[in-house]
Amino acid sequence: YTKAAMQGHVQSRHNLGCYEGEKGNGDRAVRHLLISAKVGDKISLETVKRAFMEGLATKEQYAEALKGYQDAKEEMKSHDRDKAREVKKILARMES
Repeated sequence: YTKAAMQGHVQSRHNLGCYEGEKGNGDRAVRHLLISAKVGDKISLETVKRAFMEGLATKEQYAEALKGYQDAKEEMKSHDRDKAREVKKILARMES
């Protein structure tokens, strides 16, 4: 996981965070999960939230993860992507 995570693979970064958590390295786990949450990984965001609720992450870390996740999702939005999604739905209905 480590090599893939360092090369930007989001799922590997999430998995590395979970692995570190299982080993008892809470700080390292949260740092990995923050990175993957901030690029739009919802499961990582939910994991950071759960860590916060269990006292394993700070309120600031959860806020950072949430803001990063929201920013990433906003960056992914585009008029062309929304239009393509609408066209895909229309075509799917026509094929049914």
